[in-house]
Amino acid sequence: MAEVLVYVDHVDGAVRKPTLELLTLARRIGEPVAVHLGAGADAAAATLAEYGAVKVLTADAPEFADYLVVPKVDALQAAYEAVSPAAVLIPSSAEGKEIAGRLAVRIGSGIITDAVDLEAGDEGPVATQSVFAASYTTRSRVTKGTPVITVKPNSAAPEAAPAAGAVEQLAVSFGELATGTKVVSRTPRESTGRPELTEAAIVVSGGRGVNGAENFGIIESLADSLGAAVGASRAAVDAGWYPHTNQVGQTGKSVSPQLYIAAGISGAIQHRAGMQTSKTIVAINKDSEAPIFELADYGVVGDLFEVVPQLTEEVKSRKG
Repeated sequence: MAEVLVYVDHVDGAVRKPTLELLTLARRIGEPVAVHLGAGADAAAATLAEYGAVKVLTADAPEFADYLVVPKVDALQAAYEAVSPAAVLIPSSAEGKEIAGRLAVRIGSGIITDAVDLEAGDEGPVATQSVFAASYTTRSRVTKGTPVITVKPNSAAPEAAPAAGAVEQLAVSFGELATGTKVVSRTPRESTGRPELTEAAIVVSGGRGVNGAENFGIIESLADSLGAAVGASRAAVDAGWYPHTNQVGQTGKSVSPQLYIAAGISGAIQHRAGMQTSKTIVAINKDSEAPIFELADYGVVGDLFEVVPQLTEEVKSRKG
């Protein structure tokens, strides 16, 4: 069976959930070979093997932490040349898509971004995408070279499938461009204790109807009761009610959780483009004509200031 390269997204060896999803999808089309760059490979190897990696290619060098993107592309290209894979899978983050684009150009291959599903085909992997602001679903494949595919978080449930996970060192030669953009400082992001927005299984978002930064507490309370991440519409973010890092939409982050709760969000196309692939959508809005109801699986016509606190209490009572 052909091998499939899987780029490992991790934090000092702690493997992030989207990588486990990629390993699960990779097993549909071949044997996963994980590519771990940077520190923490020993800690990550056991997890990667548990989720199906037959091999773990590792490389550690200061360039991966000190410079942006290009050193990782150099390493993935080295892995590609060493393995000759059937496909390369990369998490669909901002950095992941830049890595994928650069790699595809280097190896002369086609690229598919933001896939939400993946399956084997007679002429290569077939990816499912949600396109044109999620108005259409397409199935497509790369017709030139080795497919480079980025996959949205929450596109598949991670499934353990223990494999050998043999660790091998990857020889990497960095090109002249690898040191072109240097990281000069880092500021740790404040932890809220909530899941990462793009990886969360449940997201609760607030919009213009929240009517002020001081009122986002009720959105956060519902999110905390569900163990969810907090999102915000562009209107709420532009008004300064919530940080830009939490914006969901075409110019913000794309999310695809199992459950998406939209409170006080009208459902403009810009917002819909960032959350339409959610598995179940619940809308809360006092305007029964709001476009969000066209998209919602369940809708509540009512004042969010009455509905959301009641929902929060109901969740807490059931969990209690």
